[in-house]
Amino acid sequence: MSTPLEGIKILDMTHFQSGPSATQLLAWLGAEVIKIEEPLIGDKARIEMSTDSDEDSFYFRIFNSNKKSICLDIKSSLGLNIFKKLIKISDVIVENFAPGYMDKLGLDYKNLKKINPKIIYASIKGYGSKGINSKYKSFEGVAQAASGIMSTNGEPNNEPQIVSAGVSDSGSGLHCVIGILTAIINRSKTQKGDFIDISMQDASLNLNRMKMINTLSSGTPEPRIGNILRGQPSLFACYPGGYYDYIYICIGGESWESILAIIDRSDLILDEKFSSESSRKKHFNEIKKIIEKWTMKYSKFQIMDIFNNAGIPCSAVYSTHEITNDVHLISREMIVDINSSNTKTNYKQIGSPINMDSFNIKIKKHPLLGEHSEELLKELLGFDEKYISKLRNLNIIN
Repeated sequence: MSTPLEGIKILDMTHFQSGPSATQLLAWLGAEVIKIEEPLIGDKARIEMSTDSDEDSFYFRIFNSNKKSICLDIKSSLGLNIFKKLIKISDVIVENFAPGYMDKLGLDYKNLKKINPKIIYASIKGYGSKGINSKYKSFEGVAQAASGIMSTNGEPNNEPQIVSAGVSDSGSGLHCVIGILTAIINRSKTQKGDFIDISMQDASLNLNRMKMINTLSSGTPEPRIGNILRGQPSLFACYPGGYYDYIYICIGGESWESILAIIDRSDLILDEKFSSESSRKKHFNEIKKIIEKWTMKYSKFQIMDIFNNAGIPCSAVYSTHEITNDVHLISREMIVDINSSNTKTNYKQIGSPINMDSFNIKIKKHPLLGEHSEELLKELLGFDEKYISKLRNLNIIN
């Protein structure tokens, strides 16, 4: 079966999360993603957060499935020449190096489009490729701080808190994919490549638009509100009262009277203290106690079924362990088992959130460092065994 991005060749010069999350999505959709890694070292995520020095870390595995890996020393003249040959036959290059790194090597868009005018060059930087802060480096927490996400997250009277999900890294990756797919479509019309400039600050701000509403309308900064939903409680402890035993419930709007009926407190339906959203805001703590008195009788998953069957949006607060064993996610192949000869044992992997009727995305193993070097040099560039052996002896592709 053909794939949506079949025939699209992508040179992946990314590392850690923002870039690899983008190229992995493209690999899932059928593009041939060739991860170019430094000989002997590779993507530093291979060893970051590793629990076994003999195997690639899960940090690397979850962002690099379905890719091929080639080791190539692009700082050497031979390696650089091979890289330029690959550029000539590729559709897209993606990089997230520190500002100025690719320019120093002469591998910026201006130079690479001379080699291949149709090349699509996607660059992810902390603050983009232009602007007064464009030379600054960035990581997840830095981008959250720079975009307003961190200032709006946390309890009202405490310090700002980082959002645990990789919204800035993977969020930048998602925006990068949208840019690449758009450029591919546009190239079919213009026959020209393009430069895609992704800023982690920009992407994070775009994801934080809801928290900008009050500021855009009033000019005042958005306060931190913790788990409050429109001034009302939303998070409640459940039986048996453990570390992860919580339920998140949307109690506003039309849900209020149904909630009171479910928890056997219909007597409060006509109580003026709770009759409107504005009045309920004034009795936040009282409402929390009333609902929690009931939720502490049931488990979070029991409550999740009861409320959702009544049409009330809510969810158990899943631990990460519960996520990996969730029947619904497994049935949707968001949690998949990987049978890999690259690891000592089989392992679980996060699947693709994109589902298509015409194409079934299959999650494959991550590549070993340089696993496909010889194969790609033979198939794509026509190198023979003798020349490949020479490159290996010179540490160009080890």
